[in-house]
Amino acid sequence: MIIDNSDVILSVRNLTADVGGTPILKGLNLEIKAGEIHAIMGPNGSGKSTFSKVLAGHPAYTVTGGEVIYKGQNLLELEPEERSRSGVFLAFQYPLEIPGVSNLDFLRVSCNSKRQHEGLEELDAFDFDDLVRERLDVVKMDPAFLDRSVNEGFSGGEKKRNEILQMALLEPTLAILDETDSGLDIDALKIVANGVNQLAKPDNATLMITHYQRLLDYIVPDFVHVMAEGKILTTGGKELAQELEAKGYDWVKQEEVAV
Repeated sequence: MIIDNSDVILSVRNLTADVGGTPILKGLNLEIKAGEIHAIMGPNGSGKSTFSKVLAGHPAYTVTGGEVIYKGQNLLELEPEERSRSGVFLAFQYPLEIPGVSNLDFLRVSCNSKRQHEGLEELDAFDFDDLVRERLDVVKMDPAFLDRSVNEGFSGGEKKRNEILQMALLEPTLAILDETDSGLDIDALKIVANGVNQLAKPDNATLMITHYQRLLDYIVPDFVHVMAEGKILTTGGKELAQELEAKGYDWVKQEEVAV
C-alpha cells in the first residue's frame, strides 16, 4: 500500500557488484518505503537474484560501488546475521535442506535471536510452541513438519511454505522473496501468496523477484520494475507486469536504447 509521507526503508543508489570478477549489477537505483510492495521482473541473467543476495550479504558477491541505506544505516557495513536480526529477510529461490536440525529448533533459535537483538525476552519452549502453532495457520502447514529436519524431504511447495512460516515468525521489516513462485502448483501458489498478503503491514515492505505475472495476480504490487543488464530500466504500476506478459522484455530495452 502506498502511504503518504511513509518512512523510507531501503534506499539503493548506483549500486554495482560483481561475482568472481564479473560485473553483474551496473548502477542499480531503487527506493522502497514502508507499506509498499515492489516487484522486480526481467529476463534471465539480468541480475535480479544477485541483487537479492547482495542485500542479504552473500559472501560470493562483491559490492564495487554505490550505497545501500536500510532504515538510516549503511546495510553494506553489516554482517549477514546482523542484517537478518535487524529485519532483512530473504526467502530463497531454492531453500536449503539442513539434515539433523529439527525445523522447530531452527525456528525457535532464529526467533529468539531476533528477539534478543530487539531487547525482548526470549520465548521458552512452551511459549514458542504456542506461537509457532498459531503461525502455522498463515500457510496452512501440517504441524508434523515441525518435527522433521529443516526442509529435508519437503516438496517444493512445502519448502516455500516453510520459508513464509519463517517470515511469519521473524516479522521482517524488509522481506525479499526471490522467485517464491518457482516450483509451486496453483494451490500452493495461492496459499503462499495469501500468507505474504497477511504479513504485509503499514510498517514493513516486500520486494518480490519474479518472472511471471501469475504471482502478481495474487500479490498485487504497488510498483513493478523491469531490470536488465544489471540495472532497472523502467518502473510502472501493476499494469506494467501485464504489458510485459503480453509483449516480453525487448520493447523495454529498445526504448532504453532510443533514450
